Amino acid sequence: MGIVRTDRLVYEYVRRDEENQIEETLRAVDGVSLDVQEGQFVAILGRNGSGKSTLAKHINALLFPTDGVIWVGGMDTRQEEHIWDIRQTAGMVFQNPDNQIIATVVEEDVGFGPENMGVPTPEIWKRVRESLEAVGMTAYRKASPNHLSGGQKQRVAIAGVMAMRPRCIVLDEPTAMLDPSGRREVIRTVRKLNREEGITVILITHYMEETVQADRIFVMDNGKIRMSGVPREIFARVEELKALGLDVPQATELGSRLAADGLPVPSGILTISELTQSLWEAREAGAQVGGPRSESAESAAGGEAFPSGGGKPSGEAAAAADAGQAPVLEVRDVTYRYGIGTPMETQVLKGVSFSIPRGQFVSIIGHTGSGKSTLIQHLNGLLKPDAGEVRFHGENIFGEGYNRRMLRGKVGMVFQYPEHQLFEVDVLTDVCFGPKNLGCSPEEAEARAREALRLVGMDESFYRRSPFELSGGQKRRAAIAGVLAMEPEVLVLDEPTAGLDPAGRDEILDQVARLHREKNMAVVLVSHSMEDVARYAERLIVLDDGLVAFDGPPREVFRHHRELEKMGLSAPQVTYLVEELRQAGFLVSGDVTTVAEAEQEILRCFGEETAE
Repeated sequence: MGIVRTDRLVYEYVRRDEENQIEETLRAVDGVSLDVQEGQFVAILGRNGSGKSTLAKHINALLFPTDGVIWVGGMDTRQEEHIWDIRQTAGMVFQNPDNQIIATVVEEDVGFGPENMGVPTPEIWKRVRESLEAVGMTAYRKASPNHLSGGQKQRVAIAGVMAMRPRCIVLDEPTAMLDPSGRREVIRTVRKLNREEGITVILITHYMEETVQADRIFVMDNGKIRMSGVPREIFARVEELKALGLDVPQATELGSRLAADGLPVPSGILTISELTQSLWEAREAGAQVGGPRSESAESAAGGEAFPSGGGKPSGEAAAAADAGQAPVLEVRDVTYRYGIGTPMETQVLKGVSFSIPRGQFVSIIGHTGSGKSTLIQHLNGLLKPDAGEVRFHGENIFGEGYNRRMLRGKVGMVFQYPEHQLFEVDVLTDVCFGPKNLGCSPEEAEARAREALRLVGMDESFYRRSPFELSGGQKRRAAIAGVLAMEPEVLVLDEPTAGLDPAGRDEILDQVARLHREKNMAVVLVSHSMEDVARYAERLIVLDDGLVAFDGPPREVFRHHRELEKMGLSAPQVTYLVEELRQAGFLVSGDVTTVAEAEQEILRCFGEETAE
């Protein structure tokens, strides 16, 4: 028997009314049977609501089966006498490390679990030392967790679980809130624990590239296991995965598309090195292609983020469109400190300046703690700078007598977890709140709300439903509609897709891109996904340590990917692929940031070599 085994596991969530009568039953896990062997690295993929997290909570005995059985370390979780032994066998790391870190000093937090278990003090400190060494955080043992980056906090959370000496660690989307550097840190740590310590790892994630080195992948949908196999087998089924609302690594998708174009690329490519090798072999074999696919074929392949009718303009076109145009928003030499006059005083912004013209799609990127969220809260007056100015249509928003209530209708803010902005009894009433607050009549507020809900693609059947009954993606669309109903000129979004599955992510960003085009609305998107900003933004502003490090079109900014890596960022995977191809002797352009661009450039190279 494996360390984790389930036999026809079923779990149902039951919702009851005020009189404790069953109102609705939702089967979240539906007859799941799987067997995880000790020492394996297993990944579980699936859309939001597919049952992944519910299954994970059974492994840690946070939930108990409605039907069927789950054994952890040979122990049946339904037997109460085994609960604490099961929780020592399988430790759990959640998405947000702040939910697991409770002490004021790193080493005390790591020692909390063993102390709770009654481990003798000398053994506790031995475990703390070894766990911090294993995750590379020894240098921070005396630090306050509040002073750590997201990736460092997550490594401390993993060390806290490790100190309890589990045989298995279950990680439920541990990198969803992290920048590229933090994601790399955590996954590197997890792989090291699996490889060197022999700890079984069960990883739940929406980042497909994190799973390519797994021993086995399980794909869930509607509570059932729909696929299982090694990564190469799973990712060879590109269209099936996309039908389930999932994605594949960029190298995998590009390889699949090039194979469809006629190049002899094997299915199930997992890394850029594998794809480079395949293309080199294809060239040596004299492979030929008929040339890049037509626009209609490109659209059918789903390679572009935008439907026909116009996508993002090139950097040059965007710059030309901006020429001579008065900015809608200006940030002039803004500085800001937290905790002024206290020992914790920290300067977050150090003289930031930029302007945004009407209708531009801008993305602000930077490592965790670079000042992104602090900066955007200045744009509609939620925070006031220590020095410098923020101007809306040329007027200082912090000037005497300025109507910032009006401003917040014109510069709409959607926070990192937009569903936290929902609070009314039903969706339509919630979306009406903003316009009413701006002084609109009930009739006008409802008209605006209906139009906003239409713009985000929310069907009328949802209007009278509680916003808390919606899926994650639907909640975010409702929250965005609540901002749109105020008819903003600028839409500011702080990580609006964090924690969403690939299909939900694309739904939200496609809607934002459509609004940007149809309403000529300026968009300011904060994101940790380099692939997303490459697909959607016309312009990137890179923050590093409270300063603007780069400002320009994505293809220009990503030319500096080595400098970006030093800032805790990265470039899209295909940018690194093109660099490898160039080193292998392919005459490819370095300015490639999307799968579609990479496909066209590689086909051009093969076409030119064929012509010669």
